[in-house]
Amino acid sequence: MTAVLRPTRTVTHGRPAFEGANIRTWIGFKHFMYLVEQGVLQWLRDQGKSARDLFLEHGLGAEIVDCSVQLPAVLELDDEVEVEVTPGRGDKLNVQLSVVRGGEKVTVLRGKVTVALVRERAADARAAAPEALAHLEVPALKSIVERIAIPAGETAESVLTASPGAFLWSWRAPYFYCHYSDRVQHSGFVRTLEEVVDRYLADRGISVGRMLTERDWIPVVSRARVRLLEDARMEETVHTVFTVTDILRGVMFDGRMDCYVQRGQELVPVATAQILHGYAIAAGPGAGGMAELDEGVVHALIGDRT
Repeated sequence: MTAVLRPTRTVTHGRPAFEGANIRTWIGFKHFMYLVEQGVLQWLRDQGKSARDLFLEHGLGAEIVDCSVQLPAVLELDDEVEVEVTPGRGDKLNVQLSVVRGGEKVTVLRGKVTVALVRERAADARAAAPEALAHLEVPALKSIVERIAIPAGETAESVLTASPGAFLWSWRAPYFYCHYSDRVQHSGFVRTLEEVVDRYLADRGISVGRMLTERDWIPVVSRARVRLLEDARMEETVHTVFTVTDILRGVMFDGRMDCYVQRGQELVPVATAQILHGYAIAAGPGAGGMAELDEGVVHALIGDRT
């Protein structure tokens, strides 16, 4: 029997969703990552099995477990985006998004993605993974990150906000953040990262709306990474902690998100993320450049942690 040769390079084309144009016609980082997801799904199809086939025929859930992206240029509403996916090392894929501007190809995203095929509790089929994808199969998502014990007399909230600058937001995992009738998918935590940053900034008195109105500052993300650690299941409470960890060159802030669910008297880490965030100046002096974070903004972001 002749072996079927699968393409090593997948190329698709798409456009960012209208939902992502929140500030003028620029597209937010979340929708860059959604386009990456679409490219990964097409790569699976090109290997011979779609995400649907993997679940129904093999009982496997296709899962992005780690997506790290750099965003060197803006993406705009109605841009036609080329999504290129190529194999990396082991279970990793390399992804590049590009657009054509002024007759030249411009890279708007470079990323690395880790994919897993997870044995699903809700699936009926139990056939082995296809040979071309067998190296991606795992029985479950299991993290090496240690669980946090909740001491007697403490709560999840008190434990997670013990560190200076930690902002906590707890939310119920809705079914529309989940897939395979069971657990929160990667894009659900991408949404969570966007929302917890928005809530953090509002809590610190420098909400996105205020900075737009008062300073014409537009939020800009130049780097983001979202990783799944263990399953967070439908309707569990997800405790999400966000902390600004550093101010870089006076124009960017580095932030970290950690998500936990409580099981018994332990907090189980289910996801983690990093984001590099700043502001572009939309109008007036310095328009088009990066805004310098003055003392008031820096203090709002990190407070007094001495």
